[in-house]
Amino acid sequence: MFGNILGNKESNSLTNDTDKELLDKISKMNLSDMRDYLKNKISGFESSENGVSAVMSRLITKNEEDKRFIESDAMDSKIKKGFEIVLIVASHKKVTVKIVEQIQNFIKLYQDIINEYDRKNKQIYASRLKEALTMSISNINKMAEINRKNSVLGE
Repeated sequence: MFGNILGNKESNSLTNDTDKELLDKISKMNLSDMRDYLKNKISGFESSENGVSAVMSRLITKNEEDKRFIESDAMDSKIKKGFEIVLIVASHKKVTVKIVEQIQNFIKLYQDIINEYDRKNKQIYASRLKEALTMSISNINKMAEINRKNSVLGE
């Protein structure tokens, strides 16, 4: 009970173990599993800031062969799922400045695929992703303003 107040090391190690387990699980997920995780549909793993960031990292990190997670020759359904995951992340309640930067990196990294997919499938993911990014930034600003007001009020 007093461990949290006194800064008990065991609670910190439990958090780190949970994060390691979560990051390991995310590293093995496919796009459908990532979507389920972000929507809190996987029992035992509630989405967290670190988990959401790990999902975005997985999408924007290139592998040893310098290939992206989603390549232009991927099936349209895989490309669409990837875009939808980014839209879910952008509207997620645990979004942070780091995650917004990762969304920006995703848009830059996949700009060619976004444009090709929109042109080929008559979609509007380019504008949807940019609007989602703007909304994420706005939500972060709102949360910062609420935190400032709460600190002034002493809560």
